[in-house]
Amino acid sequence: MTVPSSPADLAELLDAQGYLADEGLATAAYLAIRMRRPLFCEGEAGVGKTALAGALAGVLSAPVIRLQCYEGLDAAQALYDWDFPRQLLHLRAAEAVGVTDGDRLEAELYDRRFLVARPLLQALETSPCVLLVDEVDRADDEFEAFLLEVLSDWTITVPELGTIRAADPPVVVLTSNRTREVHDALKRRCLYHWIDHPGFEREVAIIRRALPESTQALAEAVARVAGAARGEDLLKPPGVAESIDWAEAMTALGARDLDVDVAAASLGAFLKYREDQERVAGRLAEWAVAG
Repeated sequence: MTVPSSPADLAELLDAQGYLADEGLATAAYLAIRMRRPLFCEGEAGVGKTALAGALAGVLSAPVIRLQCYEGLDAAQALYDWDFPRQLLHLRAAEAVGVTDGDRLEAELYDRRFLVARPLLQALETSPCVLLVDEVDRADDEFEAFLLEVLSDWTITVPELGTIRAADPPVVVLTSNRTREVHDALKRRCLYHWIDHPGFEREVAIIRRALPESTQALAEAVARVAGAARGEDLLKPPGVAESIDWAEAMTALGARDLDVDVAAASLGAFLKYREDQERVAGRLAEWAVAG
């Protein structure tokens, strides 16, 4: 794994992957790589937290192993599980050929070949790799405590096989939309960075980078409307991902600038609540041309 020489070097390498990182984010990601510490990224949905992991994987020429968090996620779903159907087939095959040695059968049943690696175990056994723990705020408190233990010593104990230790710890990115506060113990284990919505010029650059077929005028109009919409009391303010989707939708409809009718017709790519669409639709013309 080639380690970038500086935050500026990492920013350039991320740029080459199509990800535009500001100085603060590039510095945080660089330190996470150099210090071998998880990077905890918080921010509104759609600001590029998840995309950062993919871009880092491209920079490091490593795969992304993603653990999507949700309520009720437990250790078996995140760590490993035994392949019971294969174990049963092996047991029946052994019985068919007359194997009666119980100790031998038990040892064979809990062989590594019957172990199904889930994301955390995959990450410990894959070097190099980028481990993305996505939306950790959606998981339960108990899972947080378990995750903290894994990230502290990079080991997983399988009672039947022993301890599995990472030869080279993965680069870890944890994301949170801040639907709830993540415990301080987990945050202290990580480097922390808040990813905010980009400014106008950066958002235009991001849209143009993601959609080179879109025009400069359309990208500027979308970024202008997005910035204004985020200042309103919307149920779900749009993120950069939604700006890109909206620009892509209007480009597919043949728009080269923000045509109010086309923009209103394609608002479903930008805003996901009827109330937000109604609120924004009436101000599209005003926001699109506002300086």
